[in-house]
Amino acid sequence: MFDRAKALIELKKIQSALAKEMIEVEAGDGAVMVKINGEQKIQKISLDPDKIDFDDLGRLEKWIESAITQAITKSQQAAADKMKAISGGLGIPGL
Repeated sequence: MFDRAKALIELKKIQSALAKEMIEVEAGDGAVMVKINGEQKIQKISLDPDKIDFDDLGRLEKWIESAITQAITKSQQAAADKMKAISGGLGIPGL
């Protein structure tokens, strides 16, 4: 029981750290930049107009989709890595 309480306290610390952790991903050779935190919340999306052909919005849409997908994947991996340390103490399958 005591170990479980310690694990829950550690979990709260990790959640706080993940909220502050920022991950940046680019696509389209820097045309699109997505910044996401460790809680998988997108913080910012930036577009570089010098690298975008506005006559080809399909390409821009693909870059945005790619950047968001990569950002979420990296954020999830960062969270999973931090959770591994305490997952045994919580007894939650899959963590």
